[in-house]
Amino acid sequence: MGHDISGYNKAGEEIAYARFSMGNYNAILLYSFFDANDYNAGVSGSGDSSTYSIQQIEMALNSYNHLFDKSDSLSDNDSLNWDQKQILNFILNCLATAQKEGSVRVFFG
Repeated sequence: MGHDISGYNKAGEEIAYARFSMGNYNAILLYSFFDANDYNAGVSGSGDSSTYSIQQIEMALNSYNHLFDKSDSLSDNDSLNWDQKQILNFILNCLATAQKEGSVRVFFG
């Protein structure tokens, strides 16, 4: 079991992916940044999805930046641990797609 969280564009193509083992507390951070704690089923995601606007994803990025005291660029990416990198990349990929398409669907599996 584990948390497999994917972002999808309007065409249904996966544009972002993050994977956490069932005991990895960093999964909780990604749920929290997306205000998606209801989708956390403990050892995995609930299997549900939600659509996020540009503003909601920007809020997720702001929450990430506030917690890790980082800018919204990948220039400092080398100093991040693996989970911080995958969380940041997930958020940034979702944001880039939402800026093009207006929203992104995130699946919490």
